[in-house]
Amino acid sequence: MEYKWKAFSVTSIGSLMAAIDGTIVLLALLPIAQDLSSSYVTIIWVVIAYLLATTALVLSFGRISDIYGRKRMYNVGFVIFTIGSALCGFAITGLDLVGFRALQGVGAALLTANSFAILSEAFPPGERGRAFGSTAIVWGVGAALGIVLGGVIITFTTWRLIFWINIPIGIVGTIWAYRSLRESKSADSEGETFDLPAAILFTGALTSLLVGVTWGLLYGWTIPGTLLAFALVVPLFVAFVVWEIRYSKDPIVDFAFFRERTFALATCAAMLQSIAIFSVNFLLVFYLEGIYGLSVLDASLLILPNAVAVAVVGPFGGRLSDRVGNRRIATIGLILQIGVLLAFSLLTTNTPIWLLAIAEAIFGVGGGLFWPASTSMIMSASPRGRYGVGSGIMNTFRNTGMVLSFAVSLVAITTTLSSAVVYALFIGTFSGALAPAFASEYLSGQSLAFLISAGLLIGALVLMRLTRPHAPSAAQRYEVPAAGPESL
Repeated sequence: MEYKWKAFSVTSIGSLMAAIDGTIVLLALLPIAQDLSSSYVTIIWVVIAYLLATTALVLSFGRISDIYGRKRMYNVGFVIFTIGSALCGFAITGLDLVGFRALQGVGAALLTANSFAILSEAFPPGERGRAFGSTAIVWGVGAALGIVLGGVIITFTTWRLIFWINIPIGIVGTIWAYRSLRESKSADSEGETFDLPAAILFTGALTSLLVGVTWGLLYGWTIPGTLLAFALVVPLFVAFVVWEIRYSKDPIVDFAFFRERTFALATCAAMLQSIAIFSVNFLLVFYLEGIYGLSVLDASLLILPNAVAVAVVGPFGGRLSDRVGNRRIATIGLILQIGVLLAFSLLTTNTPIWLLAIAEAIFGVGGGLFWPASTSMIMSASPRGRYGVGSGIMNTFRNTGMVLSFAVSLVAITTTLSSAVVYALFIGTFSGALAPAFASEYLSGQSLAFLISAGLLIGALVLMRLTRPHAPSAAQRYEVPAAGPESL
């Protein structure tokens, strides 16, 4: 087997594990809340703690991997994620589970920071779209499996098994990564050190943002705790940027990357797209529960067309981006998703479910086109040998978008519906359809959320069109990837 396919198989195991975990946990929130007697805040942080750890650390871990080697750090990621999953299954209290989910997020950050860098080194530029598109298959299949397995596990066994299912996958991934991957790190990073102050400032800023949003939604936007959390966000982010630019000897974010127009614009476009789409399935599950009175499991099954479409279209989107250029394919994907979001903003109490399923499939087609094309564009614009930093920046922007998407959607809904009803929908304790008055209020907030998402995608479309049009040349298509660290 060629090395590039060995590398792809390794990263696919990591992606599959993360994708399954991402959907399966959402289905288990109700039994977790009941079994551990957890509050709204705790259950919300079961989701947020994972996102926070992944988002806050992926930048730092991308930098560490450039210094100490991607194979080593990727293997460490597998081990930490697997241990975190095992501990989640043994959690006794809700706070235990939040902490163990954060540990899972640490492992996920190591996997995420290195997977795209590993693929970018293994595949020549003209084949990266194909590689990233094929990864979309894995994510789509993993998301679908998470829904199906979650339903079976929750119905017939215990919620703890949803975490333990990661253990055999993690063990196989660790062994295969150790045997298959070549060690690689940047030759320019010899003698460099890790920027701990920057990591602390960035993590603190992101944590403050999430605490502020959570407390604001649950306890009010004017209480001292909420105001203090929000007051810390901007100073911490500003301190992070100033430190990186003026004082850091070896910054974890090399802002010189953003001097390359394509990298800067495509990365920002990817973040806007992430803000826009990450909450869509959350809202649709709310809609199906609250309007049609479906259970969480039945509602989740109806979002399968999205995952299936991403899995089917992703590899074709990647190959097309290699042939006709990343910008063109990413643009088509965004246009499709904008159209679907505008349609979603018109959903009523009488919208046929089959029509919603078709729209979900089209939405997945758009994602299957945009994701590999934009990823290939960003990674190709990163300097060779600095793929860890480039991947870290890209994933930090995308993951930050996920966090913000979660916040934006809940804020939009709670402008028209009480937070108690929204969170009852969120963790699945609400049964039956909403009363007509509540249904009308919910649809109003949902429409606002979808229109905001459509506006964000329009912004992403503008940024993508401002990037340099580029179709790989024949020389790039057949560039031989590096054999090892000595060639970096």
